Amino acid sequence: MPPSTVEDLSPLLGRIAEALERLAPPVPADDREIAADGYVWDAESGRPLPVPRINRVAFPLLVGIDRQASLLLDNTERFARGLPANNALLWGARGMGKSSLVKAAHAQVNETLKLAPTLALVEIHREDIPTLPRLLQLLREQAPRRFLLFCDDLSFDQEDASYKSLKAVLEGGIEGRPANVLFYATSNRRHLMARDMIDNERSTAINPSEAVEEKVSLSDRFGLWLGFHNCDQQTFLAMVRGYVAHFALEVDPQRLEAEAKEWSVTRGSRSGRVAWQFIQDLAGRLGQPIDL
Repeated sequence: MPPSTVEDLSPLLGRIAEALERLAPPVPADDREIAADGYVWDAESGRPLPVPRINRVAFPLLVGIDRQASLLLDNTERFARGLPANNALLWGARGMGKSSLVKAAHAQVNETLKLAPTLALVEIHREDIPTLPRLLQLLREQAPRRFLLFCDDLSFDQEDASYKSLKAVLEGGIEGRPANVLFYATSNRRHLMARDMIDNERSTAINPSEAVEEKVSLSDRFGLWLGFHNCDQQTFLAMVRGYVAHFALEVDPQRLEAEAKEWSVTRGSRSGRVAWQFIQDLAGRLGQPIDL
């Protein structure tokens, strides 16, 4: 090709190269490494999205679940140190601090151990469980950094077969769970499935016992089970007083107790969630902003 022709094509080739770069830009350095403390898994994009500020309650404010908190904190700390630890299932009554405990334990371990890099919390939504293998592969590549994988309100219904993939990922698959990942889940159901779902298997299967075993074996993949139960009035009032002290709310103790009791009666339940909702109402009436 004559030199003059090459010179004429140079501007055109340059514009083509620039267009190709815009179509496939280089991966930013920040995307190559997962460096934040908290993430939410975005299954559609296939990327964990960083959470600037994790919404959580301070560990000392979790009243009435001392035994559960001690066990989960110890398990989390061992995992963060690189020691053996168990997947954990936190099950039981609504509003009793299951998800709050997971997030608080994560923060407490990072604060206590002063890890570098920090232990990361990655939340995966229930509907994205089928994409869990893809997420685990991504986290596996981030070793030696360690990750708490968290699914809130995990449960399965009659037509949902995704629990089978979760079983394989947790313990039964060829690759198994990555050594740098631990799985925590919360659920109102002890076996993660509705009772009628298990009973239907028992009544319609050729071998009822085998069918039921296949359904409930998912929860067996969690080595640590922590049960949460409805609290009594004394514990409920202790939760309320803890919040009042933490936020320095100025209120007469007798008035506080009477209003807290009335609030729980109106709601028809006593739990950590109900206590927090009462505190938000109280702080609003007192004209005092609160921030966890």
